[in-house]
Amino acid sequence: MTQKDLFKAAKKAHKKAYAPYSNFHVGAAILDEKGQIHIGCNVENASYPVGCCAEQSAVSQMIVNGGKTIKDILIIGKKGEPCPPCGACRQIIFEHADENTIIHLETTNGEFTKRTIKEILPEAFDHSFLNK
Repeated sequence: MTQKDLFKAAKKAHKKAYAPYSNFHVGAAILDEKGQIHIGCNVENASYPVGCCAEQSAVSQMIVNGGKTIKDILIIGKKGEPCPPCGACRQIIFEHADENTIIHLETTNGEFTKRTIKEILPEAFDHSFLNK
């Protein structure tokens, strides 16, 4: 799988996003450890905080389909600028990836930047805090 394959999959999800309030469509595509691609889009509702982010949708799809580890993820936001994942999405990506997993942040025009999960979430909450 290539970045181009992830881009096509994320763009497909981006077109399906349900964002009637913000009109801010986001699509995500994850490559798992088995080489499978899983996609997700954001889904809003009238009580904003209860919506679902594209990255969370894609992780859920990965889990349902038997994947365990994010090897690569690509996120598409609006035209002009790459869309970094929100704090909650950074955390869920962290929990299903390793610190060197690449996050491709792209626009619908194909402009992109890359970061590792460790770069965008340097001090993640992990399971060790739950054992105290």
